[in-house]
Amino acid sequence: MTEQQLPAWADPAVSPAGLDAQGVSRRQLLHRAGLFGAAFAAGSLATPAAAAAGPRRLGGSDPRLAYLVGDHHIHSVYSHDAKYTFSQLAAKAEKFGLDWMVFTEHSNFGHAQYGAPLEHAEILKARAENPRQLIFQGLEWYIPGAEHCTVFSPPGPHEVDLLTNFESAYDGKLLGYTDGSADGADTARNEAHAVKAIKWLAEQRRTGYVDDVLVLANHPMRLGIDSPHEMRNWRDAGREGGKEGDPGIMIGMEGAPGAQGAAIPGWRGANSIRGEYENKPTAQSWAGYPADGYLTYGGFDWATATVGGLWDSMLAEGSLFSITTNSDAHRIVFDTWKNGDWPAGRNFDNTGRLPDPVNTDTAQPGSDFWPGQFSRTHVGVTGYGYRAVMAGMRAGRVWLDHGHLLDGLDVRLTRDCDFGRGVTLGGRLRVRRGEKLTLNITVTSASRLNPQGILPELAHVDVIRGAVRGPAADRDAWRAPDTKVVQSKDVTGRTGSYTLRVPLTAGDESFYVRLRGSDGNRHGAGYLGASVDPHGPIAHEPGNGDPWADTWFYSNPVFVDVVGG
Repeated sequence: MTEQQLPAWADPAVSPAGLDAQGVSRRQLLHRAGLFGAAFAAGSLATPAAAAAGPRRLGGSDPRLAYLVGDHHIHSVYSHDAKYTFSQLAAKAEKFGLDWMVFTEHSNFGHAQYGAPLEHAEILKARAENPRQLIFQGLEWYIPGAEHCTVFSPPGPHEVDLLTNFESAYDGKLLGYTDGSADGADTARNEAHAVKAIKWLAEQRRTGYVDDVLVLANHPMRLGIDSPHEMRNWRDAGREGGKEGDPGIMIGMEGAPGAQGAAIPGWRGANSIRGEYENKPTAQSWAGYPADGYLTYGGFDWATATVGGLWDSMLAEGSLFSITTNSDAHRIVFDTWKNGDWPAGRNFDNTGRLPDPVNTDTAQPGSDFWPGQFSRTHVGVTGYGYRAVMAGMRAGRVWLDHGHLLDGLDVRLTRDCDFGRGVTLGGRLRVRRGEKLTLNITVTSASRLNPQGILPELAHVDVIRGAVRGPAADRDAWRAPDTKVVQSKDVTGRTGSYTLRVPLTAGDESFYVRLRGSDGNRHGAGYLGASVDPHGPIAHEPGNGDPWADTWFYSNPVFVDVVGG
């Protein structure tokens, strides 16, 4: 990697005055981790193993955060349905500014025996050559009787064995565990096996076999086969054996799927939908979802985009359940590469990988963007390293955007009677009934053209508030009737860094607040009506979903625990 290839914030030749706020915070983080300076200028990062070994703390009980950008759902030639080499994807992730990435190859016959070890060798080489780029090895798990999940752990002696042992024992595809029996016996067996699988992963973390492991549900509403009770069961199973208040290992879901380029006008056809959410309910789908739940809204999964919907119903239980976004990179829009031909006698099952792609100079079918090109998950960290990223995700210090809508977002909820810095995304603030609070939202507007050549402009910031009522009596509930948009701030034309201060009052019930905003190009009454969400994301016309013209950001919640006055 030469000096000219460095992102601006990692290039010593670029002064801090030439960086946006997020770039400044990332550079400061690298300085403190010993990963910035002459090594960058020389194009070599033969530095101490700070990045690989784990984070260095940069704060105390109230740490200052830097946000690292990443993607937890990426496929290479080590997946049976993708086509890019590991090095192609890593280079593109670097180009589009990612700090961390997770390769989540599909479980498959041939993957555990051949593909996973081969990819691991490539990852080890890449880590040694460029420790600034945090590269996780993961798996896309076929949940028995349900959809897919990202599973990953930090570097360590057992990171590959964890994945391959898990794949062999618990993958629904390899075991043939799909719903289908008329009496529901398959469904009961499959749901039990999925819970057993997550408990097994949690046990590997608890016993120290691996330092950590995280699980996230991928594209949960694409097929409608991830029922609310299953998601709650996975969440709870991942907490067993953990410390009090520990969110466990099943920490959330994709709020917005990959394949965001699927409905570019004139590209894939008249029925195409962003995210490839082009399915209808089947016999395997959970019957309680409406037909409209199988669409995306502003590119976001219905479970997340619906104010008062499934995500809010889980938050209303009073515990964190995070959202993310990613590329799900398989086949990139307008790309000209295709898979090469198999050598005689070879196939995926006996090689664990596809042949390297070849360039055709002709656009090939695809729905995805490169990692970091369109979808970005921002994780607040207190140090630079693999464990720091995972700790930030587990703590819920997460916000996400499409189209590089924002350069930065910082959220702090404070008590008006307290001079502390309060709590941030994923945190909890304990207050008394009737106390006055202030939600401080610091936005840094986009300062440069995005990969599409557009300078994004944020039009509004919405504050969403929901009551916390404790564990749901009905574990298939997908409604949170006391959640709504309580304020919407028009920020049209505002640039640079600015802070919105939103006053809140603690009532009789505990509650949470979360944020959302967009470029203002497409919105209307939310799925549950204008009284709940007056200008939320809406579904686009089939075949007419230009993602660059309808971009949103979402944040994780902050919880407020109300005690007696």
